[in-house]
Amino acid sequence: MRSEQEMLDLILGTAQTDERIRAVILNGSRANPNTPRDFFQDFDVVYLVTDPGPFKNNYAWIRRFGELMILQEPDDMLGEEPRPGGAFAYLMQFTDGNRIDLTIFPAALRDQLEDDSQTRVLLDKDGLFPNIPPASDHDYLPQPPSARAFAECCNEFWWVCPYAAKGLWRGEFPYARHILEEYARAQLMKMLTWYVGVQTGFSRSPGKLGKYLQHYLPAELWSLLLQTCTDSDYESTWDALFAMGRLFRAAAAEVAAHFGYAYPLEDDRRVTAHLEHVRHLPKDAKEMY
Repeated sequence: MRSEQEMLDLILGTAQTDERIRAVILNGSRANPNTPRDFFQDFDVVYLVTDPGPFKNNYAWIRRFGELMILQEPDDMLGEEPRPGGAFAYLMQFTDGNRIDLTIFPAALRDQLEDDSQTRVLLDKDGLFPNIPPASDHDYLPQPPSARAFAECCNEFWWVCPYAAKGLWRGEFPYARHILEEYARAQLMKMLTWYVGVQTGFSRSPGKLGKYLQHYLPAELWSLLLQTCTDSDYESTWDALFAMGRLFRAAAAEVAAHFGYAYPLEDDRRVTAHLEHVRHLPKDAKEMY
């Protein structure tokens, strides 16, 4: 596997010898000094160029970066809106384990390039990036919830839980799992993000999709989070649903107490009782209650 320095030399050397490439920036975790380092990290690179056209669908040109395992061109996929000035990306996974997500962006439209606190300028031939602050995770830190955002998160979590219970009782396993993972978990992760914010003064990020949560949750809450990851059977999915409820309740109570918000305890109580009822409802029942 090529080292980080070898990859950076390749990325930078390509730009230095090509007059069409006017600047190079590195985004993402490799630019962020606060991110744990390992060999799985992508190289999120932007080349600012005089004209993106000659780089588009130029598969001979991208061979310089390594032997491809698989390539994705997201801007050519169905439903994608065109980017400014013909900008596009090559997402390249190489056979040696390295990966480069390379965006080709018109230098003339520098002002339309979205700012990102995780940015390191590797090369700037024309002064396109003056006064860029040191890279940090500032843009990715959790933000305190408003009272309304907190209330809506609680409402949505407890609203969707009976859907999962309905699916489990009916024997509609894919449906129940989808509700659990896509809807209930989304609200749980939102609440856990606020919980981490409260515990750290909103100075630390739980990471994309909560990948750093283990560093910030106390052991009992981390254990509950693991219990929400189920095996492929009905009983463990029921257990996961109730584990989600206990974890949501614990995290929400901390967030509510910190901000002086009201936690909907009666909604929680009524919905939890309903879930228990449905779990033990006979399969030949003719009425719910």
